Amino acid sequence: MQTILGSGGAIGTELAKALKQYTSDIRLVSRNPKKVNDTDTLFPADLSDKSQVSKAIEGSEICYLTLGYEYKTKVWQEKWPALIKNVVEACIQHKTKLVFFDNVYAIGGDNVKHITELSPISPTSKKGKVRAFVDQHILENIETGKLNAIIARSPDFFGPSNKETSLVLNLVYDNFAKGKKAQWFCNADVIHTMGYTPDLAKGTAILGNTADAYNQVWNLPVDMNVLTGREWVKLFATEMNASDKVTVLPMWGLKLLGVFIPIMREMPEMMYQFDRPYNFDCTKFMNRFEFKTTSNLDAVKFAIEALQKNAGK
Repeated sequence: MQTILGSGGAIGTELAKALKQYTSDIRLVSRNPKKVNDTDTLFPADLSDKSQVSKAIEGSEICYLTLGYEYKTKVWQEKWPALIKNVVEACIQHKTKLVFFDNVYAIGGDNVKHITELSPISPTSKKGKVRAFVDQHILENIETGKLNAIIARSPDFFGPSNKETSLVLNLVYDNFAKGKKAQWFCNADVIHTMGYTPDLAKGTAILGNTADAYNQVWNLPVDMNVLTGREWVKLFATEMNASDKVTVLPMWGLKLLGVFIPIMREMPEMMYQFDRPYNFDCTKFMNRFEFKTTSNLDAVKFAIEALQKNAGK
């Protein structure tokens, strides 16, 4: 059995689709899980409860952790350390392999200019420090031989089903849909890698089902034809018949918006990802596996088509 903890999110949903290629025995775990494939087993659980985490993992060959907490520093500080300790402990107890779908927040400052698997854990934000703790806890248990695990890292991402949690869809797609100008943070003229959720999920499934991929960090597959913020806006503008003009939000503008839009209060500490090049390198994955990534252009097209279709329902 392969189990997804946090199965209801954008990555968990796409991962359930991707795992169908490897097994028909998939367990979906969340507060209110819903089937993605006809053969999925649903396992409602409160993952803040240690005993429920253990029961959710019990009997699993592989556990994928794709959970996403509310985007608030305080919530992350309260929830993530306890969760990862409970998940790791349960995986060790039940002899289950762990695949952690991670972001790159643990890598800070100028290290984001070229993010590889060898980039140092160097958090420069409060959220980054939380993710660094999570990564280090997994790595420490790998190093002691107690745990077989993979840290599968992803850059910022977007896709057909995650508008609420995608910055590019909030800043660009949503504004175009409302007849407004696109927005970007800090500097629209530096490169900013974006991942496409179906590709990221397929990459995660490949890693989880590859025995010699374990006990390593992997950057998940993305189109390495890297674009600037302005070029991302242009792709969306072309597909949505909108003007490609973009309003660049400076740091003080973010703080002002935070008075009215709560999530914007959480963004200033993350601006090191936007005020300089943010280049996510997946060469290791591409050299190891035969994988054709979706082009940035097609990813934008597919995401827009799906979002517009859903909006019309």
